[in-house]
Amino acid sequence: MLEGHGVEPGIYYQLGLGGITGHRDLARPTGVILPPADATRIADAIVRVFIEHGDRTNRLKARLKYVLDAWGFEKFLETVEEKLGRKLVRVSADAIAQRPEFDRLAHIGVHPQKQAGLNWIGIALKLGRLSAEQMRGLAKLSADFGDGDIRLTVWQNLLLSGVADANVTTVIAAIETLGLSTTTSVIRAGLVACTGATGCKFGNAHTKENADEIAAWCEDRVPLDSPVNVHLSGCHHSCAQHYIGDIGLIGARVPVNEDGDTAPGYHVFVGGGFGADGIIARELVQNVKAEDAPKTVEQILKTYIANRASADETFIKFAGRHDIDDLKRMVGLEPEG
Repeated sequence: MLEGHGVEPGIYYQLGLGGITGHRDLARPTGVILPPADATRIADAIVRVFIEHGDRTNRLKARLKYVLDAWGFEKFLETVEEKLGRKLVRVSADAIAQRPEFDRLAHIGVHPQKQAGLNWIGIALKLGRLSAEQMRGLAKLSADFGDGDIRLTVWQNLLLSGVADANVTTVIAAIETLGLSTTTSVIRAGLVACTGATGCKFGNAHTKENADEIAAWCEDRVPLDSPVNVHLSGCHHSCAQHYIGDIGLIGARVPVNEDGDTAPGYHVFVGGGFGADGIIARELVQNVKAEDAPKTVEQILKTYIANRASADETFIKFAGRHDIDDLKRMVGLEPEG
């Protein structure tokens, strides 16, 4: 991976700084790499520099991004190095091996571990929700049949690790008895929603309930063959990171008459991505009533399927090939011409 760059080849973390997706800002690469064993110490130094020099008294400015904007990356990294008492390791971009393509269904189902005879099992939750009974049941399964670990995914699902080959069938049956599953539909595999108005004072819409309605509506109507990430945030805080979803919805109060009355709804964005495909989504349409969100997502997905360049073209690549006005016309939001 790093031959010819003066660094021993191996597995490293790349350090990125400054991301606030709710402000349409992705973390930027620094050129710094670090071995996993150093991750906690370096993260600690970064946080301590921020605490000492950030504006923690102003809620609107109490983020690392604002220190970076004021100082620039080099000054900030030099201060981190002073805190660490040593230099950070920097390499050029061509020293890093290209990441493999994401498999967005890989976190669901049974998968062999590197340790022979052991497996990890991805459990599909319904939008991240668990009852107390389900939590206790999963903890007992992990203790009795796994290695005691329960891991979380960014898609609001869970992984049980360390399950022996001989116990996989037993564990799957127990998971299903708890009302959970090790399988899910393509639309639900990439579905993420924040707490929304049901449990958050900032929420402009009931995101989890609406996400469930979107999935239920689209599952039988849209012939998807690979996951499309659909993210629903209830407000500008972007807790579900709608700006990096293939399709992102942010809660909004939608005007319903001239008297100023409003109803829960969304502004809809398309074409966001993360990791190697990191990009901020573009706004497609405003003021979609919550009750109309399932049909709007259905139309976007059907437009993608009908117009993608090939069966293996991802949504983000499809969206990236078209400017936003073309996408609006294709979805039927504006008249042709």
